Amino acid sequence: MAVKKRRTENVASSIKKWIVEQKLQPGDRLPNEAEVMEMFDASKSTVREAMRLLDAQGLLQTKTGPKGGVFVSEVSESKAHMLLSNYLFFKESSIDDLYQIRLALEPQLAASLAGKLSVAQLKQLKSQTNKYAEPPKDIFEEREHHLASIEFHRILADCSSNELLKLVVRFTAQMLSDMTIYRKLYEPENYDLWKTGLDSQVALIDALRVGDSEMAYRVMQKHMKTALKLMKVQEVEMENRFLDE
Repeated sequence: MAVKKRRTENVASSIKKWIVEQKLQPGDRLPNEAEVMEMFDASKSTVREAMRLLDAQGLLQTKTGPKGGVFVSEVSESKAHMLLSNYLFFKESSIDDLYQIRLALEPQLAASLAGKLSVAQLKQLKSQTNKYAEPPKDIFEEREHHLASIEFHRILADCSSNELLKLVVRFTAQMLSDMTIYRKLYEPENYDLWKTGLDSQVALIDALRVGDSEMAYRVMQKHMKTALKLMKVQEVEMENRFLDE
């Protein structure tokens, strides 16, 4: 069984290498099954398993019908996030873990975008902050404000031309959103978390608009450090509530 698995993985790797060498693009069709078997000197079952493996990874897509076949597919961001989430499923991730990554990357992201955003992109960021411009009135608004504030960072990352940086920042922001929901980190009322977060994002937009990369870096760095401190307060509060139940 182990030998069969290795053979399947080797054929899948060979197919990926061939796709790169042939400069195939998303939507391009692969040769038929018989040709693939001959190209990689593999059995029908091994080729089918390799194709299924690449399909599960999001690199291939099988279509049925008269114009069907196996086609090259671009891995979507949601698919990449799902695969990363599955990898981390049984690994414990903390607020500290997420903010260690955010502190390393997001100030650099902010600095790199200073003076480079379009009017429409700046307007989108400002429009996002308008969603939580006033203090939340109840726990439901607390939840929505928390999530909308995190979404601001996903929107900012989407402005970057660095696809790797964009992926990692948006993924960590999504992880923080998920953690906020299932750990109910939005429940303890925290005016400082709302106020400092909003003020930081407004100041950041100003720095981005005027092209001050140093200011953008400092604002984001301070924002991350303050958010980490206050989010840990939320985390401790929820842990204490759980212990008191």
